Order: sequence, then C-alpha cells, then structure tokens
Amino acid sequence: MKKIVLAGGGTAGHVEPALAVAREFRTRYPQSEITFLGTRSGLETRLVPDAGFHLSLISKVKISRSLTPSLALVPFSLLRSVAQSVRVLRDADALVGFGGYVSAPAYIAAALTRTPIVIHEANARPGIANRLGAHFTRYTAVSHSVHEGVLSDALISGLPLREDVVIAFRAASADWKRARLEAKRALGFSDSKPLIFIFGGSQGSAAINAVIASAQPKLQAAGIQILHGVGSGNSLPQSSDDYKAQNYITDMATAYLAADIVISRSGAVTCAEVNTLGRYALFIPLPIGNGEQELNGQDLVSQGRAEILQQKSFTPDWLIAQVDQLLKKSAATSLEGSSVDIEAASKIVALIEHAVQGGR
Repeated sequence: MKKIVLAGGGTAGHVEPALAVAREFRTRYPQSEITFLGTRSGLETRLVPDAGFHLSLISKVKISRSLTPSLALVPFSLLRSVAQSVRVLRDADALVGFGGYVSAPAYIAAALTRTPIVIHEANARPGIANRLGAHFTRYTAVSHSVHEGVLSDALISGLPLREDVVIAFRAASADWKRARLEAKRALGFSDSKPLIFIFGGSQGSAAINAVIASAQPKLQAAGIQILHGVGSGNSLPQSSDDYKAQNYITDMATAYLAADIVISRSGAVTCAEVNTLGRYALFIPLPIGNGEQELNGQDLVSQGRAEILQQKSFTPDWLIAQVDQLLKKSAATSLEGSSVDIEAASKIVALIEHAVQGGR
C-alpha cells in the first residue's frame, strides 16, 4: 500500500487508538505514507508529531447541542472541511476513522472520492461521526458489542492500545506480583503501602482534583500513597514522599501497574488500559455527553474489577469513608491483567487490508 489517512482527533480517546493502528501499519508496510487528519484545537497537534507521523490540519466543524445562530454556519464550515479532506485523501488507499470532530468531513470526502473507509468505534455507545461514516462502508470495528444500529454487525476488535501498555503487559505477564512491586519503586513510592492513582483524563478534572485536595491529608495519615495526574491546564500541588502530583503523566503503563486503586473518568481508552494493566478502578463518569462513559465501564464492573460513582456523589467524606473497602476489593481481585485488547491494532490493520482489496 502507498498511503493511508487516519482521522481521529480532539481527545486522547480518539488519537491514541489511531496512533496504535498507525504504528502497527508502519511495522507491516514500512514504505507507506501515513498521514493524520486533525484540527488546531485537538491533542493530535502534540501527540501525532511526537509519535513521528505527519499531521494535516482541516477546519473544525463544531455543532452546538442547542439552537443557536451558529448552527446556520455549519453547512458552510462542513463544506470547507470536506474540501480540505478531499485534498489530503488524494492518492490514498484507505481512510481509517476513529470518530470525533475531524472524522465526519473525512468520511464524506472519502465517499465522494471513492476511497475505501475503515471505522473503529471505541465507546460502548457509538458517536455521531462514526454512525454517519458507517453508512459509507461495511468495514467497521468496535471495542464493545453494539446491539442496535448501523454498527451492530461490526467486528469486535477490542481497543488498539498504546505501545507502552502492550510492552508492559507482556513484560509483567511473567510475574505480575513482582512487576507491580517494581512499578511502585520505579515511581518513587514504598512497595509496602497502598497506592491510589488518580487522574481526570488528558485534560484533567477540576471536580476530581478538588475532592482529592480535601481528602489528601486524611488519606496520607492513614498510610495511603497518592499519584495524582492533575491535568495539563491545572495548577500543580506540592508533592511529598507519599503524594506526587504531575500535570501530565507520560508513563501511564507504570502508573497502572503500581496502582492498588485507579480513580478516573471512564473514557474508552482508560477502561481498556485499566483492564489490561490495572487492579481495581473507581470510575467517575464525565457528567456530560451522551452517557457513553458510564457504559464504557460496565464490562469491568461485571467482572468485579471496578465500580461506578456519579460525580455528584464523589466527595471527600465519601472517599475517606470508603477507601478501606476499595482497597479490600482491590486486594481480592487477581493480580493479572487482561489480554483482550492486545491484538486489537493487528485486527484493524487486517481490516484495512480487506477494505483496500475489496473496495467500498
């Protein structure tokens, strides 16, 4: 193959699976051109170049959830983004879409240029862009079973994982107990005390951060260590031996391995990474959107490896009162991670190959 274009921008939940597929594709087709589509406001402007891939920017088409005058401009901005996508798709063998703002115009452009389309949906409840794109192709994959709608017959591929998570899983599989103790030490924590790993997604969460700030003194007094990813746009609290705060945690694999409890949002990527490397998770779903975050965590809840708490119920008093019970649940779960998503990127690349051979 000569060239593929990947469309998945905005949040890490769209970008990271796309990067995982791009790496797998580059391994199989080292001479091919790999281009990402993105917008200026998304995390792809940093993550894609850092990973060594070319990024082409198109205009963002943002549709308001309420009736506002800006809705009248949507057709014009969509046409502009479609035209920009058509130029990027020139000579491409396939478009691979992962949802988000950038994917909808890319799907339309691919349909107009008769470029084969492959779609991966990470969330348990598919987003609008991927539901649109699925009308243009039969080459679709999902991380979770979808029981109705246009993606109900999609391949259940799992979620393509970041390279460091896959490497950590394979290394830890020889001895999970040892790997977890070594991860704590690598992060500068004691391996004899419990560790809570807290983060609020790629941008952080002010609501979660506020709860942790209030609960931190009592948690530390109880002998609990904390690794806290506060988010790139939030102020950084002072760290200590038992409390380490970072704006952006780059070594997520080690953090998952070290954690006795993970407290986080339940984005699709987070749920997959927790499933692969984590112990026990308390998920605080983002209280906006179409409810996909609560659905994303249900598989882990059914396995007894997680529980879900609404943000309004997540208070300092609740956490202090429940932390011992959370640690007991964590200790009762298997030390081993799950391999269910390990081959997901390979499955998506195989789907790309089928799409190119079979056309639309």
